[in-house]
Amino acid sequence: MHICSLEQAVEEVLERIDGPIRLALPLGLGKPNHFVNALYQRIKELPQRSLTIYTALSLAKPQAGSELEQRFSGPFLRRVYGDYVELDYLGDLRCGELPANVQIEEFYLQPGSQLHNPQAQQSYISLNYSHVARDLQRKGVNLIAQLVATDPERPEHLSLSCNPDITLDLMALLQVRRDAGEQIFYLAQAHRDLPYMGGVAEVERSRFDLLLERPERTTLFSTPNMPVSLQDHAIGLHASTLVRDGGTLQLGIGAMADAVAAALIARQADNASYRAVLETMRVPQRWGELIRHEGGLAPFATGLYGCSEMFLLGLLVLVEAGVVRRPAYPDVHLQRLANLGGLDDEEHLRGAESLRQAGIPHVLDGNTLAWLQRHGLLANEITLEGRELRLPDGQSLSCDLANPATAEAIRPYLGSAIGGVLVHGGFILGPQAFYERLRELSETQRQRIGMTAISYINRLYGDESLKRLQRRDARFINSCFCVTLLGASAADQLEDGRVLSGVGGQYDFVAQAHELEGARSILMLRSWRETGGEVTSNIVWHYGHATIPRHLRDLVVTEYGIADLRGKNDAQVIEALLRIADARFQDELIAQAQKAGKLPEDFVLAAEYRQNTPWRLLALQDEFPQLFIEYPLGCDFTREERDLLRALRWLKSKLKLSEILELGRAALFDLPEPAHYAVHLERMGLGDPSGLREQLYQKLVLAGLKAAEGG
Repeated sequence: MHICSLEQAVEEVLERIDGPIRLALPLGLGKPNHFVNALYQRIKELPQRSLTIYTALSLAKPQAGSELEQRFSGPFLRRVYGDYVELDYLGDLRCGELPANVQIEEFYLQPGSQLHNPQAQQSYISLNYSHVARDLQRKGVNLIAQLVATDPERPEHLSLSCNPDITLDLMALLQVRRDAGEQIFYLAQAHRDLPYMGGVAEVERSRFDLLLERPERTTLFSTPNMPVSLQDHAIGLHASTLVRDGGTLQLGIGAMADAVAAALIARQADNASYRAVLETMRVPQRWGELIRHEGGLAPFATGLYGCSEMFLLGLLVLVEAGVVRRPAYPDVHLQRLANLGGLDDEEHLRGAESLRQAGIPHVLDGNTLAWLQRHGLLANEITLEGRELRLPDGQSLSCDLANPATAEAIRPYLGSAIGGVLVHGGFILGPQAFYERLRELSETQRQRIGMTAISYINRLYGDESLKRLQRRDARFINSCFCVTLLGASAADQLEDGRVLSGVGGQYDFVAQAHELEGARSILMLRSWRETGGEVTSNIVWHYGHATIPRHLRDLVVTEYGIADLRGKNDAQVIEALLRIADARFQDELIAQAQKAGKLPEDFVLAAEYRQNTPWRLLALQDEFPQLFIEYPLGCDFTREERDLLRALRWLKSKLKLSEILELGRAALFDLPEPAHYAVHLERMGLGDPSGLREQLYQKLVLAGLKAAEGG
């Protein structure tokens, strides 16, 4: 490894890579922005050289869409993002100013950020997350650059930390080309605030060719927790009932995922209130049989194992709450032993009968003794002499662990199984408090989090027998923005072809749900949305794009309930989805299905499902306030900012803020006195409005604050 300055690294790359530079950058957090910017700016000066950047989730600070949003976001962004270094190529891409010799190809876009950018839309690559490394290899990647973590006590190693996801898989593929003599370089830059994650995320320093001499000290990019609405909490509560104790949890990203985490914690820590709110929502009455068969309402006696491409704050909170506590082990025989109850709560061997049930000899030979010792179940000081065990005190015993004398004598020498991981994750992204909590974990606690390759998490191929044992009763919980009445769903792309984000791993996990015994895919959906004052249904008759085709339909959850679509005929699927659709749209949906011949003409939706309205849910918030916390996983916003954010969201749902100045003719009556919200108005720079423009802004903010407070 060559330790060098930023400038030297750029020049060395230019000198040693002859021809086009094909740079692979980690998804999200793991990009070494200073190096990327330096290389990009240098290439801009060299039109004869070309640079293609292959990556995903190029992170940029949120862009305000109106002057009101700018007034809100400015102080917040400065406080939370500090001196975070923006990616130069992203700024040029946003402005349509990428030079001709630079191309950016991403397989996952920062959600909603590039909807109106033709260049980004044209360069988007639609891929399952699990196929990315394969396709990057085919494209001839010759440079990998990544942020890493260091540990003074591990001077010969680096941690891929937040992003082993694609890097581990890609390095394995590129090694064949490197061995054949191709010029392929790996560059690392340490960041002082990245947590040092061990296991397979830890690699030898020698794996990298270049290490920048100055560790990065600027603010890590973060994604502050956003508010969890009443609608989201109701979705999370329904989804939480489908999670089976002792099973496996994959959790997607966003407010609905936070709601699921909050509901699972309530199920564990406040079970009486949890059951009471579900009773009030009539969840057990309507879906009790499904819940008994697939999930449960009781606290978790065994706990869950987490296996999710994104290791997010919600999963860490579930670990801390004792919900995620079932270890997954790196050995088929040990995992089978654990699945059969052969390990107690301290991960100690229960006895000879447990070994027998798991197909492991309880009459020890050399191999079995070595296996027990290698996995920490028996002290290394015990030896085998012929057919007798020799203890450290010199005592000789039968090598049959079923022998009562042997079982009693070796009890002090039993140890806890080693290598057990509570969560496997591929990449890390979240609020600053999440990174801080990871850094503060003890070494033992951090070993329970296995950051690993995306090929391990998103697919069953490779180590399939072990993965099947680990991923028992898996629940793959993700979100979408649209579901058709025939069961197809969209999560990444609009009807006109514009990409919101990307497929990511959603298809991978839905496919796994159909391949694993006892597994289910759960797609969460807000049944309706309001934009610019117009309310529309997210359950529709047809949609021009599908992320998940209807032949993979499974479980769909809205704020109104659960639709079990697996193995159902089309008429049954339609009825199940109508039962969880908003009542304002049910008649239209029924008519469309009947027109297509997919529902009988005399179809009648049961009256109990005709009450699916937002107003029916409002009473829950007053009765169970502890289960409907706006920021259940913590918050970066001040109290006034939370109020203002609610107000701005209300305004955005009612008005087009980008056209706000054209709305001056709208009458705004019966507003609260500005003095009542003096701190809020001062925060927005509207305490003493100057001119008609600011007076209008003040009235709109007051209207939003009043509406949000009332709702």
